[in-house]
Amino acid sequence: MEFLANYGLFFAKAVTVVIAFGAIVIMIVSASGRGRKADKGHIEVNHLNEKFEEMRDSLQAALLDPEALKLHDKAEKKRLKAERAEQKKKAKQNQEQVAASTDADKAEDIAGAAQKKRVFVLDFVGDIKASECDNLREEINAVLTLATPADEVVVKVESGGGMVHSYGLASSQLARFTDRKIPLTVCVDKVAASGGYMMACVADKILAAPFAVLGSIGVVAQLPNFHKLLKKNDIDYEMFTAGEYKRTVTMLGENTPKAKEKFKEDIEDTHELFKEFVSSHRPAVDIEKVATGEVWFGKRALEVALVDEIKTSDEYLLTLSETANIYEVEFTVKKSIQEKFGLAAQSAADRLLMTWWERLNLQRWF
Repeated sequence: MEFLANYGLFFAKAVTVVIAFGAIVIMIVSASGRGRKADKGHIEVNHLNEKFEEMRDSLQAALLDPEALKLHDKAEKKRLKAERAEQKKKAKQNQEQVAASTDADKAEDIAGAAQKKRVFVLDFVGDIKASECDNLREEINAVLTLATPADEVVVKVESGGGMVHSYGLASSQLARFTDRKIPLTVCVDKVAASGGYMMACVADKILAAPFAVLGSIGVVAQLPNFHKLLKKNDIDYEMFTAGEYKRTVTMLGENTPKAKEKFKEDIEDTHELFKEFVSSHRPAVDIEKVATGEVWFGKRALEVALVDEIKTSDEYLLTLSETANIYEVEFTVKKSIQEKFGLAAQSAADRLLMTWWERLNLQRWF
């Protein structure tokens, strides 16, 4: 017993020292972070063609015997040498044509036509607040410094929707590509519903996996009301406003029929704006048929013109890699320890909320 008591005391002291040391480290890091200029983030670019080639080479190395692999490598080197020579020849001819042209616009078109098509790939995984919109903005800013109508932008969207104003802004960011006549393709592998579909419909082309979820063109707002509970316990709730409709329904006050009616009008107006937005970008859609708040799986979404083709993003990009250079663009920000802990907690809360939201709304499961 004396041994256990001594061991317990030693263990408690050790834990105290570790906690104290950790607290000191966090305070030092925090203090140094305050004195440093915040990291604004940076753009990272990955050449996906190289990734695909590395995967192919690894598989071939495992499947071919040494002699066959040697012959394959020899033939591949010969092919690459011929390809580089052809590119060099085309580049020289292009330079001569540009130099001979007296029209600046025509010279620019010649230079763009001779260049191999470039495809810029962006990822958007949305939460209720469309928090990734800040990173998306920076990625779009970077791509627009180089992209031309001869290129293409592919955005992989995954979102079940969220706040109207947040997803409205995210949609407007994507519209910057189409405004500049740069082809925009949105790929939906899992879900692009409600605000997610608001983003997707901006594209020139929407591709969806066979069982991706799309649609949910509707608006929902709900909140608990504790007025009866407060009244039962003789608790008064006072609210003062200037403006007849500054506040309509509340969680704590009594919601009058007039307030409820006004709130319903606001929701209906938002729904009308949503319908108009979808119709303006996808005129082939029978908006009255699809704007019921329902969702469709990929193949069914194709039947009602919510998407243009059934295809996964992987299949699409792999096919493009045969004729184009594909670049994955990502904006990353170095976060402090406090931010990492805070974002982890926020992300966990968002996931929990979305999980229960999906369960309450009777999602279909296999």
